[in-house]
Amino acid sequence: MLDEAPVHEADEASETHEGTGAHALFRDAPDTVSFKKLRKRLLREVRDTIETHAMARPGARWLIGISGGKDSYSLLALLLDLQWRGMLPVELLACNLDQGQPNFPKHILPEWLSAHGIRHRIEYRDTYSIVKEKVPAGATYCSLCSRLRRGNLYRIAREEGCEALVLGHHRDDSLETFFLNMFHGGKLSAMPAKLLNDEGDLTVLRPLIRSGEDDIARFASAMRFPIIPCDLCGSQDGLQRNAMKTFLSDMEQRFPGRKETIARSLANVRASHLLDTSLFDFTSLQPRTDAPT
Repeated sequence: MLDEAPVHEADEASETHEGTGAHALFRDAPDTVSFKKLRKRLLREVRDTIETHAMARPGARWLIGISGGKDSYSLLALLLDLQWRGMLPVELLACNLDQGQPNFPKHILPEWLSAHGIRHRIEYRDTYSIVKEKVPAGATYCSLCSRLRRGNLYRIAREEGCEALVLGHHRDDSLETFFLNMFHGGKLSAMPAKLLNDEGDLTVLRPLIRSGEDDIARFASAMRFPIIPCDLCGSQDGLQRNAMKTFLSDMEQRFPGRKETIARSLANVRASHLLDTSLFDFTSLQPRTDAPT
């Protein structure tokens, strides 16, 4: 029997905290110069991404996927911060999909969300058993687990009248995907900031796509989010994505700033200098016959 997954309304009295000049979530945030700079930088990156990709339609409703990891906690906090400042005219609904993983601490997210007056929905779907049954021993679970999770989040978004599913993927996720596709898939493809689903009725948004993982990790640590590790995928060694993460980390140590440079290149494409004939008309590229000799 599946849970009916009620939506828990926010406590209006706890939505803001006048003493901090921000959403109540920031009540105990560090009052240091370094944290204020970090918060300001992340807010600017998220706001610029939202504006550049025309993500926010006034009055729209967004479903925010919350896994219990540093990325989704940070995403939710930054969106609430922008909303409180009057810079994000959309309604936010946080959603955690409990996938039935053994020893998953079910109480942490609902208690944390309720304590901070955040409107949310918790839903249980045992996709863990499906993944364990379908994936051969020794193979990685990430792909099937992700597809099942995404399908359920699409369903919940439709049930809740949301037009967008908002995810916490960041710059490093995009770079890892880019190199995975290049090295193993033979294609140039990463994670877009804005994507229309196959059915055409929902957009997938990634407002953190310009933000670095190191910054997000520092932000999450300073905010003391109750992180819940993923024991399903996190317990597996040798994942191709982990190899890409190590590759990028090693390159960043040798050549500081390279990750940011590569990320900028994803928005600075020269189709005429690649080999894809569907992106550039090479057949009509001919020299002038009247050129002076």
